[in-house]
Amino acid sequence: EVQLVESGGGLVQAGGSLRLSCTASGFTGDDYALGWFRQAPGKEREGLSCISSSDGSTYYAGSVKGRFTISSDNAKNTVYLQMNSLKPEDTAVYYCAAGIECGAETDYWGQGTQVTVSS
Repeated sequence: EVQLVESGGGLVQAGGSLRLSCTASGFTGDDYALGWFRQAPGKEREGLSCISSSDGSTYYAGSVKGRFTISSDNAKNTVYLQMNSLKPEDTAVYYCAAGIECGAETDYWGQGTQVTVSS
């Protein structure tokens, strides 16, 4: 059974940092690309970042490029999202996702972790 379990969300002041973690089970890092999405209240789910399973290439949405960094530890089957210079508009539920490759349809979702940025 494939599972994605996120952790690391919480409350932070604007300008602060958080690091999200997502540990995958049921497959290895070579099988799927791993990425992060978020959904704020009343808004559509937004793709933020992805790390390719084939060559480790990384991709970022314009809204987070330069502030967020995705990385992975294949030995731990874990992907991270380091979030710096957080803004109140970054407040959302953040989801880990796995798909056959970045940009492809998502096959698996984590349960989500809340990130709240206060002004």
